[in-house]
Amino acid sequence: MAPLLTMTGIKKHFGGVPALRDASLEIEPGEVHALIGQNGAGKSTLIKILTGLYRRDEGEVEFAGAPSHLSSPRGAQSAGIATIYQELNLVPLRSVSENVVMGQEPKSFGFMINWPEAHRRTREILSRFGIEIDVTAPLGSYSTAIQQLVAIARAVSMDAKLVIMDEPTSSLDSSEVEILFGVVRELKSSGVSVLYVSHFLDELFQICDRVTIMRDGKTVGCREIADTTKLDLIAAMLGRNADEIEAEGLTELAGGSAAFDEVVLDVDHVATGPRLSEFSMSLHRGEIVGLGGLLGSGRTEAARSIFGLDPLTSGTLRLNGREFKPAEPSEAIRARIAFLTEDRKAEGIVPDMSVRENLTLALLPSLRRNGQIDREREKELVSEFIRKLGIKTSHMDQPIRELSGGNQQKVLLARWLATKPDILILDEPTRGVDVGAKREIQAIIRTFVDEGHAVILISSEFEELVEGANRIVVMHEGKSVSELTNPGITENALVRALAHHEDATP
Repeated sequence: MAPLLTMTGIKKHFGGVPALRDASLEIEPGEVHALIGQNGAGKSTLIKILTGLYRRDEGEVEFAGAPSHLSSPRGAQSAGIATIYQELNLVPLRSVSENVVMGQEPKSFGFMINWPEAHRRTREILSRFGIEIDVTAPLGSYSTAIQQLVAIARAVSMDAKLVIMDEPTSSLDSSEVEILFGVVRELKSSGVSVLYVSHFLDELFQICDRVTIMRDGKTVGCREIADTTKLDLIAAMLGRNADEIEAEGLTELAGGSAAFDEVVLDVDHVATGPRLSEFSMSLHRGEIVGLGGLLGSGRTEAARSIFGLDPLTSGTLRLNGREFKPAEPSEAIRARIAFLTEDRKAEGIVPDMSVRENLTLALLPSLRRNGQIDREREKELVSEFIRKLGIKTSHMDQPIRELSGGNQQKVLLARWLATKPDILILDEPTRGVDVGAKREIQAIIRTFVDEGHAVILISSEFEELVEGANRIVVMHEGKSVSELTNPGITENALVRALAHHEDATP
């Protein structure tokens, strides 16, 4: 049987920077095919080329037996490709039926929408998946799981040959995931192919037939799920040798750290929702604790729970021996906790503001005198941190958008260091910066710890965790599942702990 989709030799550049170097993908009719890879591997770019959002620079695409040159998402829908994004593109205030038939409403007399027929058609599609709800009710009145299923129903109503699911279970609980899996199996049995994009590797072994692995803009492998293991997939994503990791053996896992005495933060079985369900760790003064895990493991959610961004649903935090439950970030800041977020552009810098304004953003309340900002004190602080952190800027009032990525990151780091925190949470602090800036940022972090403070370090670069952390708490699907301690911290030990978390000591 001929493949439904074949993509070969796909290349794509943005401003001279390659996003895809040599990507390929093949999907059979009626197949559930997984697409995996770390951040920046090229998964999203490949899908956007497939669905007409981007045009490829080189390569060939064939869909349903014919060359494909899709130039828009509408064209992809017409061809039989439906995409269900992680952020659902539905209209919550409209009814379930309106969302399902939108753009293809049944008509009476050639121009009037036949709502009874629309409701009947919607109920019929949903019943295929065992879903019986009031289709006239607003979509927003239902759970995320139901909204996800409605998005799938919309795809089915368009007679899709291929349904692309982007992180479909990221906001679902375990019972809702099972419902979704039932829908995927129903699609497969009816001959519809599914491209399943997920960071949750356990799901792949439950629902997928084959898996394509991407790394650094290239397709590095395609395997039958039945013939692979979780360790094989992780090793392929990271460019490691699975046999060498297996041969090294699992490093002894232990809790605590004999080298550090004073506990400044104790996290005990904390949960905030399905993406953080059971997280525990301790942090000592003068210590760097790394959070290791693949994308989607709950590392960022763990940081958000400590900083008061996500409310706790269970578990306890203790700060310097006292119970601590921040309702919002301002409480964490007052408790001398700082959080450098992962997304510098979206959650860090304010691009149209100056270096000075960005650096002092978290300090404004303490810089006020008689209701006004003490500008002289502000300038003294900014000058001090520009000098201490080696921030390269023409002057403190230069717009931060004009600085390099490394210097922008130093400004954000200075913002939080200026608050004089005891605990600094760093989420991907060196992502997107050059090697020189990376080393400078790592030196700043080390100086901070040497002064008697503590750091929680999140990084997708295993080398950075192994080199920088005194301990590594390994996370998997919202849980802390094991802990690596020196001198047994190696990259291979970390990869193996991720792949064999069920053998680890929680």
